[in-house]
Amino acid sequence: MQTTLESLEGNKVKLTIEVGEEDLKRAEEETLRRLTRQASLPGFRPGKVPRRVLVSRLGHKTIRAEVLNDVLPKYYEDAVNEESLDVINQPEIDVTAGEESGPIIFAATIEVRPEVTIAGYKGLEITVPSPLASEADINTQIDKMREQFATLLEVDRPVRDGDLVTLKIHGSRGGTSAEDLTADDLVYEVGSGGIVKGIDEKLFNAKVGDEFELDAEDVPDGPAHLEVMVTLVREKVLPAVDDAFAVDASEFDNLDQLREDLRDRLSSVKRMQASMAMQERSIEALVGLVDVEVPEVLINDEKQHLLEDLAHRLSQQQVSIQDYLRATGQDPDTFLAGLDPQAITQVKADLALRALVRVESIEADESDVDEELVRLAAQAGQTPAQMRATLEKNGRIAALRSQIERAKALKWLVENVSMVDEDGKAVNREELIAVLEDHDHDHDHKHDGEAHE
Repeated sequence: MQTTLESLEGNKVKLTIEVGEEDLKRAEEETLRRLTRQASLPGFRPGKVPRRVLVSRLGHKTIRAEVLNDVLPKYYEDAVNEESLDVINQPEIDVTAGEESGPIIFAATIEVRPEVTIAGYKGLEITVPSPLASEADINTQIDKMREQFATLLEVDRPVRDGDLVTLKIHGSRGGTSAEDLTADDLVYEVGSGGIVKGIDEKLFNAKVGDEFELDAEDVPDGPAHLEVMVTLVREKVLPAVDDAFAVDASEFDNLDQLREDLRDRLSSVKRMQASMAMQERSIEALVGLVDVEVPEVLINDEKQHLLEDLAHRLSQQQVSIQDYLRATGQDPDTFLAGLDPQAITQVKADLALRALVRVESIEADESDVDEELVRLAAQAGQTPAQMRATLEKNGRIAALRSQIERAKALKWLVENVSMVDEDGKAVNREELIAVLEDHDHDHDHKHDGEAHE
């Protein structure tokens, strides 16, 4: 077999393959053996038709066609592997010689994964949320706790934001009373936007006994007319921030202990948020260096993966995608089109990480592969040897190796980008990486073991 490779426009190549007479003779023998095993003719037992009878019955042209059907896929695959082509779509095959006799020459026009450039990747800088709880964060949390211990004081003054008002409401539609919009003692926190649009503006500066009317559009069962009276105004009185409050609101003996506990717990949450942002924004920064038109086939493949992920998550709640679309008021075409931006970004991220693997000569050695096989086998309830055999049978070992290399590229990226918080202060990278690694150990990777090639 001889092959030649020609680059075409875009991300396509033309692979021309010539199969000589000797190879064809062996291929024809294999095809005839297969046809003999499968043949069933009157007067002969299945699989026992003499070859000369079979050849006579089928004819040279039919046998040659069977040979082509048998050998073209094999020689195409051998040529792709020989040229190390990363094929992303079905080839267009054109047999140019040998359909009836002589050497076979065929051309395969192939769409391959584009190789992108990431110039400037060593100078990337990202901003992440501060992993440390500030005094303002702690004060905000304490204020939330104070809200839970607030007392209500009846007041004789105009309504302010945050007051709790008791309302008498009568709703109607077309002059007919609407029972679902009628109440004598509805309690509402002013400024929360929790009833209908526009009511907060009407209530602000109102007093007990004031009445007003409002046409509400955003209510269940359609627009309605509301008649509202303010019957009671109360303000929330928050407890003082002192040791007594700490004792009432927590298991601690004083305010300093409560604040220190809040600092630890909030910092733990903020470190996780910062670590996730570190990874996401590192990828975003790398994707920003990619300036190519993403092949449609890769976009569609990624959209399919996104759909599969959504279907899996919904199935855990016993909800189908069709149910989800009905509940969210989306038609399938609009929903699918809405996946394009996310799919394009993820494809670019994949291409960028592959480029980083290439320029930094990142490799997955056998120990990396073995470690991943152990993890995948444990999830599947198999032995590592069984998992390897399955992946090898399906031709997925190379994809697994590529997946590992991209994971290592992401790790390299996170360890090498410049990183500051919103105030421009340096962030403890090692601490965030440790948090991220702990999180990864406790959660499955997305698309585990599938390596979207």
